[in-house]
Amino acid sequence: MFAAYVSVTLVAAVFTGSAAVFYLIGHDYPKAQADMKGVPRSWLPWLGSALAAGAAGLLAGLAVPLLGVLAASGLVLYFLGALTAHLRVGSRQLVGGVVFLALAVADLVLNLGYHG
Repeated sequence: MFAAYVSVTLVAAVFTGSAAVFYLIGHDYPKAQADMKGVPRSWLPWLGSALAAGAAGLLAGLAVPLLGVLAASGLVLYFLGALTAHLRVGSRQLVGGVVFLALAVADLVLNLGYHG
């Protein structure tokens, strides 16, 4: 169980951290997604910071389990919001959001399962 928990945590942290970098450096993809969903571009640094905090929290959760639970819970809510934003505008580009959500849920379940 420990190997699965650590593996999923590392993969989720890398994926989430890389998404945070794209948001924080002003890459075109997050800008296009924000425009499509009607989200103001001024929110992108805040969204990127939330992703970065989530990735850091997942890694910190390896040492302090409560931080991992809080970070994974926050990321679950974040990605549920992202999927809702896609559905609200009729977008069917859901695969990326579902993958990120699944990683966050898996990390949360494994964290709670391992640490009880």
